[in-house]
Order: sequence, then structure tokens, then C-alpha cells
Amino acid sequence: MRYFESEVIANRQITEDIFVLQVERCGAEAAAGQYYMLKSWDTELTLMRPISIFKAEPDALHFMYRTVGKGTAKMAELKPGDKLKLLGPAGNGYPCDQISGKVAVVGGGVGIPPLCETSKTLQAKGLSVDAYLGFRDVLFAVEDFEPWCSDIFVSTEKGEEGYRGFVTDLLKPENYDVVITCGPEVMMRKVAAMCAETGTTCYCSLEHRMACGIGACLGCSIRTKNGMKRVCKDGPVFLSTDLLW
Repeated sequence: MRYFESEVIANRQITEDIFVLQVERCGAEAAAGQYYMLKSWDTELTLMRPISIFKAEPDALHFMYRTVGKGTAKMAELKPGDKLKLLGPAGNGYPCDQISGKVAVVGGGVGIPPLCETSKTLQAKGLSVDAYLGFRDVLFAVEDFEPWCSDIFVSTEKGEEGYRGFVTDLLKPENYDVVITCGPEVMMRKVAAMCAETGTTCYCSLEHRMACGIGACLGCSIRTKNGMKRVCKDGPVFLSTDLLW
């Protein structure tokens, strides 16, 4: 992990409240499921914001984020050439080197972005990957999964596109050796329970408020079978059977 300054290449708005920020990579490392702490302000706000890696290219990192507060609203104002500070890569990502067989990635909302780089990494290993992507209404990023996934299943709560209902309605864990999930906790709990019934290995990437990103403040601590763990440093990826929901 290192602290450095980067430059904005592009900051595209793709839905009413979702943006894709592309910044110069500056030699930064990046693994599937990891994240960076980002900051584009000096005085108005104090804390950096944790944003997962959407895509990693040789010369650029892509971060997809939703504007939900003052920090992300400031990020939405960034323009090409603007400077921003990064700390990372942070956290433990998905153990792609240990995964084999057929894989399903299951994402909901802004839990979808980190699964794109994950799918790319697994496909590069020669694994077959299917994506299950759940949205409230408007679709985004589906096309980014197409190069890396054999099949893509889409659901929306209103059913205007794809299956009408929850993405977990489409998932059949017994068809997979490993299931990887990121999104709302209620969705991940359902995925974990379904995998437990079929004995399918399941990894969950938890979303949690993170103040420091380095494990110092303990504000993101959760209960696991192995005691209290910090989502920012010990996670965000955990084996589902280790979690005490």
C-alpha cells in the first residue's frame, strides 16, 4: 500500500447518480476485489472515500461510484487533468489463485463493479465465469462483463429489463464450484445461505463504512467465527462460512 497523487483521465456519468472515474495508474498495484481510498479535496472534508477497483489497465485505474454524500459529490465534479490523492491498494481481494472450476459472480447495485476485474482475472486463468447482476431499475456496466463471462443473467426489481425480481432467484449454486458475491448485505446473506445448502464455496465482499482504510480506527469491525475482524484490512473479502451475520 502506498500514498500517491494521480491525475484524472476521465469522469463519465453513466446513470443519474453513477460515475466512472478513470485515473492515471502511476505504477500502482491492483488485484481483484481490492479497493483504494480516494480524496480530491483539501479542506472541506477530512476522510478519504473507499472505492473498489472496477477495471485495471496497464496505464489507468477505473473506479465506479454512486454519489451518496458530500465526498462522492465532490468526486463527481472532477474533470480531466484534475489531481486527486490515492491510498492503496487496500484490503484482501478475492483469492483468485485458489479458485478453480466453474464460477458465478453475483453482484447487486454498486457491488457490481469489483466483480468485473474479478471476472477478467478468473477468465485469464482459463476458468468459466457466469455473471448474475441485479439492479433496482437502470442497468449499467453489463457490457463490461461481456468479454470475460460465458453467460450474463440480469434482473431488475421493476422488471423493465431482464428478469423481474431479485438476482438470487436466478442463481443455482449447485451448478458452480465457487460463488463470489458483492452487494447489499441482505443479498449476500441470501447467496451465502443458498451456497451453504449446496455445499458450494462462497466468498463475500462486505460493504462497510471505512474511516481510515488501514485497520487503525476499528470502526469497520465485524464478528466472525475467528473473532472480531476489520473489513478494511482483514477483508473486505471473507469466506461466507466464517461470517456471523
